[in-house]
Amino acid sequence: MAQGMTGLLGNWPEWCAVAIEMLGIGIITVIAVYSLVHGMIRLLKGDSPRSIQQEIRQRLGRGILLGLEFLIAADIIHTVAVELTFTTVGVLALVVLIRTFLSFTLEVELTGKWPWQLRRSETAE
Repeated sequence: MAQGMTGLLGNWPEWCAVAIEMLGIGIITVIAVYSLVHGMIRLLKGDSPRSIQQEIRQRLGRGILLGLEFLIAADIIHTVAVELTFTTVGVLALVVLIRTFLSFTLEVELTGKWPWQLRRSETAE
């Protein structure tokens, strides 16, 4: 099954994976540009550079997290529906592991807490 489901479904799973991947890249790019432009506008208004930097980091971090989720989804679709082999499944597992680690570390960087600590503190309130 070296070709995955491509024979059964045609090329549309590959196109879907590419579309979702482009969406993830687009989200990261748009949020990065928006964060910088918004920060420059605030700087021109005379806001504190420290608060501007913190806001840019928060916005950019959230944008990267959202974009990573789409990129992981695209990798899963590509591996399962387009090119299902033991090698690609292994590569997918490694990519998902790395991106999940990045997501967790970005979450900690943005909030100062692990994701499961956020849920506990939200339910305690």
